[in-house]
Amino acid sequence: MKVRTRVAPSPTGDPHVGTAYMALFSLCFARQHGGQFVLRIEDTDVARSTPESEQKILESLRWLGLDWDEGPDKGGPYGPYRQSERKPMYAGYVQTLVDAGHAFPCFCTTERLDEMRREQMQRGETARYDGHCMHLPGAEVASRLANEAHVVRMKVPTQGTCVVQDRLRGEIEIDWAQIDMQVLLKADGNPTYHLAVVVDDHLMEITHIIRGEEWINSAPKHVLLYQYFGWDMPEIIHMPLLRNPDKSKLSKRKNPTSITFYERMGFLPEAVINYLGMLGWSMPDGEEKFTLAQMIEQFDLNRISLGAPVFDIAKLKWLNGRWLREDLDAAAFADKLVAWAYNRKNLLQVIPLIRERVDVFSDLAPLASFLLEGMPAYDESAFNARGASLDEIKRLLQFVVWRTEALHDWQRDPLNQLFVDLAAALDIKIRDLLGPVFVAIAGKPVAPPLFDSMAILGPDMCRARLRHALEVLGGVSKKQLKKLEKDYALLPG
Repeated sequence: MKVRTRVAPSPTGDPHVGTAYMALFSLCFARQHGGQFVLRIEDTDVARSTPESEQKILESLRWLGLDWDEGPDKGGPYGPYRQSERKPMYAGYVQTLVDAGHAFPCFCTTERLDEMRREQMQRGETARYDGHCMHLPGAEVASRLANEAHVVRMKVPTQGTCVVQDRLRGEIEIDWAQIDMQVLLKADGNPTYHLAVVVDDHLMEITHIIRGEEWINSAPKHVLLYQYFGWDMPEIIHMPLLRNPDKSKLSKRKNPTSITFYERMGFLPEAVINYLGMLGWSMPDGEEKFTLAQMIEQFDLNRISLGAPVFDIAKLKWLNGRWLREDLDAAAFADKLVAWAYNRKNLLQVIPLIRERVDVFSDLAPLASFLLEGMPAYDESAFNARGASLDEIKRLLQFVVWRTEALHDWQRDPLNQLFVDLAAALDIKIRDLLGPVFVAIAGKPVAPPLFDSMAILGPDMCRARLRHALEVLGGVSKKQLKKLEKDYALLPG
């Protein structure tokens, strides 16, 4: 059988190490069997998807050495490879399901759905659609279609069990009573993920789907859609999720998750790929250090561990150190260092910020060192130069983290406006807001202009430093976080 695998990230933020993790295993399986590896961009979330995020995904995967045979930048016989460009085809497949009695228009309002779920939860039931519109008379449906906003839902059995076949886990049984009647087509005509992923995987002839175990509970919806369409279902492999050191799901709140963060920190791509491979798989001889080519050569799905792999930056740094010492001589080390930090592109961004303050080249290091380091060493006293309390400083830093997470255009002027707006919302002087942020980003109270520096550092590094500063200041407890979330929700804008 011709093996075809894919990775299908959503361009809605920084490229995630989890995307690289799935891409690595999908690529290794395809290459090991002489098949094709496909990159598909799943941008059905119109409000959050951006071309900038898509470009970062492509650049990050390439930096790691994970190249694809078909994709939005390369084309291929099964294109287009962006879901937004495939939109016209989805409505036809939805209509096929409606005509066959496997799906139905739903006119329920948000208010009715909220009340329905509230009552179900009060009764201790699983919150799921109650099938109200499934029983509307045909004449009523026809008259309402032309005049009322509606979605299209799939029908789901109310009794019995769905059996999901998983290559690693065997048979997984899930009661149909736990599965919601999924919306397939939104009111704006866009498909939901669940419809698009099934249609696209079928049309692109994907044979094996390697994805995270968080999708296990959604698998019955996909199984049912394949059955409704009369299509053969690809083989599914649900990988164990990457975990924080405390065994919680890997999240940016506890661990840097952006691929570009590790690039900016000075990790070698070979080491990052090696580490991701180690987390879910092992070489037959037990050797922890191996290349991508060696992993492909020795790859066997049966060697994937179902344990909870912990993403430990300390272990990654240890492995990166081995790569630096064992694989790079002095000349290669110098080349890698120049390519990382002292390349012309980086210098051309930094020089305008420090040129007026430099009399001799040796002045450059103390002025610009924070642009090249990882997490600064903070002096806690520097944060409260204006006499603010520790709790107030942490409050401001946490609000800045949340605001920057929502910022897509990471340039000087949008950053400037973000802080102007946040200071106004908090009814404080902007200098009182910028003070602790300046120290969090630069590690010291004197450095080149803040917004220009943040633009150069990039969103992943800036957010990591803001979170690092919060931890240095004692962190935010769960109780404090709940209160801050309530306060933040009340802010204007």
